[in-house]
Amino acid sequence: MAEPRILIVEDETTLGHILKDYFEANRYWVHLIEHGDDVLPWLNSNKVDLIILDLMLPGKDGLTLCKEFRQTPFIITTAKVDEIDRLIGLELGADDYICKPYSPREVVARAKNVLKRTLHNQVPDQQTKLTLNEDELSVLYGNKKVELSAVEFKLLATLTNRRGKIFSRNALMNNIYDDGRVVSDRTIDSHIKKLRKKINELDPEHELIGSVYGAGYRAL
Repeated sequence: MAEPRILIVEDETTLGHILKDYFEANRYWVHLIEHGDDVLPWLNSNKVDLIILDLMLPGKDGLTLCKEFRQTPFIITTAKVDEIDRLIGLELGADDYICKPYSPREVVARAKNVLKRTLHNQVPDQQTKLTLNEDELSVLYGNKKVELSAVEFKLLATLTNRRGKIFSRNALMNNIYDDGRVVSDRTIDSHIKKLRKKINELDPEHELIGSVYGAGYRAL
C-alpha cells in the first residue's frame, strides 16, 4: 500500500516541522504549507488523504479554507479552546478537533484513526458496486443505471466518498451548494428522499443511505 499522503497547514514554522518529522517517522508522505493563500492552489494539482489544518493562518484563515475541501478529510487544530463549540455549531465537516498545545504523538494517533476509517471506506465502490459518472450525472450498480439531478449527484458523491461518516444537514448544504446559498433542512430532506427513491431502484433489498436520528445522514 502506498504511503498515506498528509498536508499540514501550520504557520508556526517550528511546530509545523516537528509535526512533519513525526508523521514522516511513521512512514507518511508529508507536505507542509505555512500560508493560507498557498493551500488551494497547491491542492488543485496535488491529492492528499488527510489535511491537518490550523485555524489561525496568514492570508486565508482555516475556517475559510475548510469550506473548500469538500471530499478531503481534515483535522482542525486551534489554540482557542472556546472555539470548539462554535466550530461544532458551524458543522464544517471536520473529522476531528485538536486543541493547542498538543502532543505531536497525539496528532499522529488521531490522524491514524481518521485514515483508518476514510481509506478503508474508499473500497466500498467495489463492495456496493456503485459507479458514479459525473459527466452523465448518473450512477451505475451492476448493469442498472439511474440518472440524477446535479444536486442529487453531489449529495451521493459526498456521502459515498466518506462512507460511514455522519453528515449533518448543514454540512451537506456546505458540500453541495458552492454559491453559499441558505436552504432549509426540509430542502435537504426532500433531496435525500428523491435520491433514496432512485437508488432503491438499483438495489431494492439494501438501504444505501441511512438516517441517524437527530444527527443527519450517512452512506451505508
